[in-house]
Amino acid sequence: MTRPATQPAPDEPILLRHDEGGITTLTLNRPKQYNALSEALLTTLQEALDAITQDSSVRVVVLAGAGKAFCAGHDLKEMRAHPDKEYYRDLFNCCSRMMLTITRMPQPVIARVHGIATAAGCQLVATCDLAVASRNARFATSGINVGLFCSTPGVALSRNILRKHAMEMLLTGEFVSAEGAAQLGLINRVVEPESLDKEVLALASHIVDRSPVAVRTGKQMFYRQIDQQLESAYDYACEVMVDNMMAEDVAEGIDAFVEKRDPVWRGR
Repeated sequence: MTRPATQPAPDEPILLRHDEGGITTLTLNRPKQYNALSEALLTTLQEALDAITQDSSVRVVVLAGAGKAFCAGHDLKEMRAHPDKEYYRDLFNCCSRMMLTITRMPQPVIARVHGIATAAGCQLVATCDLAVASRNARFATSGINVGLFCSTPGVALSRNILRKHAMEMLLTGEFVSAEGAAQLGLINRVVEPESLDKEVLALASHIVDRSPVAVRTGKQMFYRQIDQQLESAYDYACEVMVDNMMAEDVAEGIDAFVEKRDPVWRGR
């Protein structure tokens, strides 16, 4: 797993990619702008995610940020330079599409969070399937501080934490510590800064060791059922389990359990 660079070279790309052992790390690489999601970065990230979606060799994706921050949200200077309603509509639609891609792609996505994650950066953390943060990370939906309610970040935030906690973050713009974010359910784990890469790698590797069929089936099933009524969710889940039981990996997994050996996943 790559460690985010402190300062990129002038000609270095705004998104870095590193592949190793079935884990792809995508690093937002605008450290001087606290990895703000410019038009170019959103487009580049979307293209990378679309490519990964079609790549079965990638089992887990890690999203990281270079420099002192994970992501400070949208690039406010760029937005002010284009005071046009259609521009804003296109920008937010582009961002929403990218967030939906993270949810819909078959690979689990882990946010590796250090420093601040604000506004759309906090949305990015909430959108990822899992999140590990260093103790110095802080989270906020801070648009309210500049007169802009974080409406799109609120969609992801309200699907991760309880309503009143979400509304407090959205209405105050105040920072929440890493420990507080873990208590709210926004992130999974908090570690010391020097242990962040090790913890993210351990979590990603644990998923890579599982059946790829089960992982991609489970991610799709989780998000499809979560907004359904209880009876419909059970009906859907039953059909998913029936189909999953027919997979070659399940037969291998059960046989390996009975025979007290490690399974050999075939991804089918």
